[in-house]
Amino acid sequence: MNKVILIFLLVPIYAFSQNATRKFISHSQSGNQFNIETSDGKYRILFYTPEIVETSFIPKGETFNSESHAVVLEPSNPQIAFSETDTAIKLLSNGISVEISKSPFHISYFHNGQELISEKTGYSKSETGEQINFNIDTSEALFGGGARVLGMSRRGNRLQLYNRAHYGYGTRSELMNFTIPMVLSSKIYAIHFDNAPIGYLDLDSKNNNTLTYETISGRKTYQVIVGNTWDNLIENYTLLTGRQPLPPRWAFGNFASRFGYHSEREARETVAKFKVDKIPLDAIILDLYWFGKEVKGTMGNLAFDRDSFPNPEAMMADFNKQGIKTVLVTEPFILTTSNRRNEAVSKNILATDSIGQPFTYDFYFGNTGLIDIFKPEGHDWFWDIYKNLAKKGVSGWWGDLGEPEVHPSELQHATGSADEVHNIYGHNWAKLVFDGYQKDFPEQRPFILMRSGYSGSQRFGLIPWSGDVSRSWDGLSGQPEISLQMGMQGLAYMHSDLGGFAGDYRDTELYTRWLQYGVFQPIFRPHAQEDVPAEPVFWDDKTKALAKKAIKLRYKLMPYNYTIAFQNNQKGTPLMRPLFFEEPQNVDLLKIADTYLWGDNLLVSPVVLKGASEKEIYFPKSANWYDFYTDEKYKAGATVKVPVTLDHIPVFVRGGAFIPMAKLFQTTADYSPDNLDLHFWFDDSVKNSSGFLYDDDGSTPYAFEKGKSAQMRFRSKLLDNNLVILIDFDRGAASDSATKKVNLITHNLSKKPRKVIVGDKNTKFKWNKKNRQLEIEFDCGSDSPTEIKIIL
Repeated sequence: MNKVILIFLLVPIYAFSQNATRKFISHSQSGNQFNIETSDGKYRILFYTPEIVETSFIPKGETFNSESHAVVLEPSNPQIAFSETDTAIKLLSNGISVEISKSPFHISYFHNGQELISEKTGYSKSETGEQINFNIDTSEALFGGGARVLGMSRRGNRLQLYNRAHYGYGTRSELMNFTIPMVLSSKIYAIHFDNAPIGYLDLDSKNNNTLTYETISGRKTYQVIVGNTWDNLIENYTLLTGRQPLPPRWAFGNFASRFGYHSEREARETVAKFKVDKIPLDAIILDLYWFGKEVKGTMGNLAFDRDSFPNPEAMMADFNKQGIKTVLVTEPFILTTSNRRNEAVSKNILATDSIGQPFTYDFYFGNTGLIDIFKPEGHDWFWDIYKNLAKKGVSGWWGDLGEPEVHPSELQHATGSADEVHNIYGHNWAKLVFDGYQKDFPEQRPFILMRSGYSGSQRFGLIPWSGDVSRSWDGLSGQPEISLQMGMQGLAYMHSDLGGFAGDYRDTELYTRWLQYGVFQPIFRPHAQEDVPAEPVFWDDKTKALAKKAIKLRYKLMPYNYTIAFQNNQKGTPLMRPLFFEEPQNVDLLKIADTYLWGDNLLVSPVVLKGASEKEIYFPKSANWYDFYTDEKYKAGATVKVPVTLDHIPVFVRGGAFIPMAKLFQTTADYSPDNLDLHFWFDDSVKNSSGFLYDDDGSTPYAFEKGKSAQMRFRSKLLDNNLVILIDFDRGAASDSATKKVNLITHNLSKKPRKVIVGDKNTKFKWNKKNRQLEIEFDCGSDSPTEIKIIL
């Protein structure tokens, strides 16, 4: 049973009280739901958990709309203490507490005795729409609102909530493909507005300490979510809205992608060049030329153009034999010139006008209709196309233009107007594909690359990317911010078109730096317009060699990357994490986006300025940090100008960390975790440390839940002059091998060990005096932990 906090710290209510005309009338309670009757409507307050509370306002004359497109959590009926006086009502949990002042009417939310946020005038309605506003502190930084380039703290901006592409953006983008109605505060709470129609989030743009949610219609519902740490906060939010299933392992490899491959011959020749150059590759993405020879006029064909791709089934089968998956682009538009136009009209799959006729309009690609995925006929028709292509060998899907890119307000869907469902179109499109795989391909993990989505889209396996970024240094500079912000909002696989997409700027240094950054972002996918090649195999020898080095490192890090993906799957923890996760009270870190944590133990600082020779980096005070490449030590809490070279971007390892790495392989089909390089960064100030590796077959959905996975756990203990490392291998059902070959590489030892004992046997070892590295090879069984004693 949860322990209930019985002491509530009274603090002065904000000077701004709620709507002066709103009067408290009565209250009632049903389990963990509390109803407050007022003069102009009803408040419905529902506790999902002690750390998640939902508040809805239902104006007089309206009924409660229970449909949420974001929330999947069922209320857990947490224990709530209720108290009432003549002036106030208090709802106390061991997480969030809610206080309702009766006169003047006012609602406030507390955590750990601290007031987080309170309604200001609360709900109001005008000729331009509906809004809910709140009081916020003068000092708190605000994050969220989806994918944008505004600087990490987004306070002071009024953010439009309307998913829209921004072609060729650089250092600033106020509106992009993902607009999430969610705000996170540096006080470690979040408020999520659970409503789909378009609107705005005003993050104190008038500088009067006011947060406002504005919408054209819909639910007046929001959730307040708290946590004791940033990780805990995001864990709670993803508990509410759903967690990301593990993608197939091949998704963590390298992609060949461009706009686009015009023919089967071109695709085959490109794949062959990767093999000749021995550059690892796991997938090829076919852009819109797979269904037509021209950019315009063919969208909606959704079938291979047999002139350009005479035998796609054989091509995909040949690629698959090489361990290379095929991904196809699809769009939800059916042009009036499409081969499927008549079929789409006759089967009633298109969105309509006000009198029920297919709505057609012009956009860049031609005169078009839009698939109504909210209509059963449209949903089923679209999925049948995916299903039939998947049976022919397609392994993954790219959903493009899914904002939708052009979506006239007059257009009508089965469940509402364009403006009412615009922001959930990509969300439901991803759901369509995800649900289809669960039904028709239940043993296959889907790969769903989507340019647009909504709160909770991560639970459908949606892989987001940051749109048509400028191929420029300006374009590169904003990418870490976008990924960090989206990871905090549940969509942790946000990534960029490596090298940049838009424009013909050809810069070998820019291309190299972008790919080096890509090693430490969730998906490694170079992609660009044809003016400049996206694939490293088409660059000069020097640039190709640098790109190859980055890609090889990406593959060697597969055990580490797959493990942090598993952490995200289990708790929603982002793969890329802001520095302030380490030091929540350090206000100087709230604006930093160009240095971040990749998983628990790697500190990454991309080079985003042309010709940079050094970079100033802050090293979190939670640990000492070591250069990943040279082992140079940087003290905890230090700010240092670190020299940079073209060879790599600055990357550092937490003192005491274990970093599991793989032997090099060409595709993930060749990957085996049974021969592992386990790197340990020794730090004499760290007396105990731990880490782990997660593994499964890389393809079975929900492998962990089905018991088809394995884990290795690592521990270090420093006792006098003895370093003891324990490795516990739980083989599970993920590997046919009962043992793993481990090559333990210990960094930063002060001297050559006197001896090394593995189990109860003295063991030979290699000592690199210059680099101060110790290397030991041994077999690790699953019957009992393996103990390694390093006698110094």
